Amino acid sequence: MRYSNCFVPTLRDVPADAEVISHQLLLRAGYIRRVTSGVYDYLPLALRVLRRVEAVIREEMERAGAQELLMPMVQPTELWQKSERLAKYGPELLRFKDRHGHESCLGPTHEEVICDLMSRELRSYKQLPINLYQIQNKFRDEIRPRFGLMRGREFVMKDAYSFHVDDESLMAEYKNMFDAYTRIFTRLGLHFRAVEADTGSIGGSDSHEFHVLADSGEDLIAHCDSCDYAANVEKAIATRDMAAGSAAALGELATPKLTTAEEVAAFVGVEPGLLIKTLVYRVAGGEMDGQVIAACVRGDDQLQDVKLMHLLQADAIDMATDEEIENIGGITGFIGPVGLNAPVYLDSSLAKTGGMVAGSNKRDVHLIGLDVERDINQAHFADLRETRAGDRCSCGGKMALSRGIEVGQVFALGRRYTEPMEVLFQNQQGRREVATMGCYGIGVSRLMAAVVEQCHDQGGIAWPDILAPFKVVLISMGKSEAVRIASMDLYTQLQAAGIEVLWDERNERPGVKFKDAELIGIPVQIVIGDRGLKEGKAEFGRRGSERRELPLLELMSATISELAGNSGASL
Repeated sequence: MRYSNCFVPTLRDVPADAEVISHQLLLRAGYIRRVTSGVYDYLPLALRVLRRVEAVIREEMERAGAQELLMPMVQPTELWQKSERLAKYGPELLRFKDRHGHESCLGPTHEEVICDLMSRELRSYKQLPINLYQIQNKFRDEIRPRFGLMRGREFVMKDAYSFHVDDESLMAEYKNMFDAYTRIFTRLGLHFRAVEADTGSIGGSDSHEFHVLADSGEDLIAHCDSCDYAANVEKAIATRDMAAGSAAALGELATPKLTTAEEVAAFVGVEPGLLIKTLVYRVAGGEMDGQVIAACVRGDDQLQDVKLMHLLQADAIDMATDEEIENIGGITGFIGPVGLNAPVYLDSSLAKTGGMVAGSNKRDVHLIGLDVERDINQAHFADLRETRAGDRCSCGGKMALSRGIEVGQVFALGRRYTEPMEVLFQNQQGRREVATMGCYGIGVSRLMAAVVEQCHDQGGIAWPDILAPFKVVLISMGKSEAVRIASMDLYTQLQAAGIEVLWDERNERPGVKFKDAELIGIPVQIVIGDRGLKEGKAEFGRRGSERRELPLLELMSATISELAGNSGASL
């Protein structure tokens, strides 16, 4: 394609509202434009990249035995009522009524729709297992869209759903999809990691997330330096070396206006790990809906909300108000686990500890010499703390923390949806059974942003060959007829060989052309100018590297060799 015919509205300045590098560069390089909060136009270059991502996904999904279909973005809310998820999903589910008053929603995911389809079409065990997938736009009404394509409201997603006669078949397909995802992200040239994950609002038993490792990632993942264990911190389990207190009688110590763990520890003269930090929550959903509970971790630990939610089998937990804290016998700023009129949950690291310091539920007073077993009645112990760097893995290795951008996730859903949605089949004995189910998602548009987060430099985007919108940028330098003819001849040869080339034949300064080429991120650069042409040569090289002079007659073979050697994919 000729650059003069290509819609690439590049920007020289960084947009003020773009915080992360992928958002900045995709805007500056003319890939996307904002329509409204969290919603973007995908301009021609971006669409070319998205299609390349989709092509790899389709190849690997078909290799794994999945079949592609397309479901509607608009879904009747009756399906969500039937799955018992309408109220639980919350305000991210954008609902509306049509002219007949029927309520629908814009699909954030398609478990309900696919189960509705299978409930009508599935008859016999002979139809199973089956895996159906689509690549389609989704909409989630994020409360605070940010980071461009990383956290948008409308986005492109690949979602697959498998159905099985039993859990053994489900877990075999779970591994099949796990392996397919590994191949997809490897082919795309990404530095990624698969980690154990919480199932979140989707539900189910087992789940793994695939994270592109990047400092801008919203997720924190913990991984061992000695084994393959890795998990999102919402789920990660590790132990730490604990400070030990000395046995002592329970007493009170005046701590005027000292409310934080750090302040109290410094005042008492102990390590923060010898403090018990007590947090009070109001439970939403589940059997404990509306109850107020207390949760405790050591003073230098953080409580992981998701772990507590799962322990309580709750849909959400919210910080209690001052009034609610007073109603259970506590005082804000001086809350402690002793004597509270509420269920108390303690992190496992606090079991059998003595000589601890905690709030006394009296203003300006803390307890000292607290023995957990002796002084706290009916305490419940569970893993509640968030894993930290340096904690010990079960293998004995040390845990490290990294930032990751979640680009894919696989779920073993079991019968979470198939039972309420009545996805039934006739087994070999002629009895009706509920099918079991898995689902598997990849954020296609987020993946494009994640690649940019990993693949960029000061000049702009540095696409892997397999994703670049064009493989070659041909830059004509000078206005002579000889340069035009030589450029046209090479341009024609490249196209005839099936190599996608962007010919920058614009009447622009050399600096503008070079900056645009670097910013857009096309892998191979060829420069034809008057000076080199006099010697029958042109400049050839990789984006971001020194170009070398080559005879014109060698440019085609050099280009083919360069692309084949670096991508392993079609030109």
